[in-house]
Amino acid sequence: MNNSEVRNNLKLIVDALEDKKAEDIRIIDISEISIVADYFVITNGLNRSQIQALSDNVEEKLAAKKVYPKNIEGYQTANWILMDYRDILVHVFDTESRDFYDLEHMWRDGKHVELNELKA
Repeated sequence: MNNSEVRNNLKLIVDALEDKKAEDIRIIDISEISIVADYFVITNGLNRSQIQALSDNVEEKLAAKKVYPKNIEGYQTANWILMDYRDILVHVFDTESRDFYDLEHMWRDGKHVELNELKA
């Protein structure tokens, strides 16, 4: 995917998460420090149903554009759903797991992307 397509997919992901009232959406550009992906999207929901709804909405919005995940893990337990879109990894946590794993701190060398900058 080219950078423009990746940015458009990031926008779709953020819109899908906002539609379902995701909490504290963060985007980290890890392209210069990792080969795993270019971006992490990190958010959390308040309960299992909301966390699954967040994941479902991301999957539906991207599928409508013919973008499909390589893999989705953790859906059944819904304490940490990982959605692998190759260039973008979407992490949807419950509050406790997000605090425990603290990906924002672990990947602090990445560049934080402001949501308003992404939408500009």
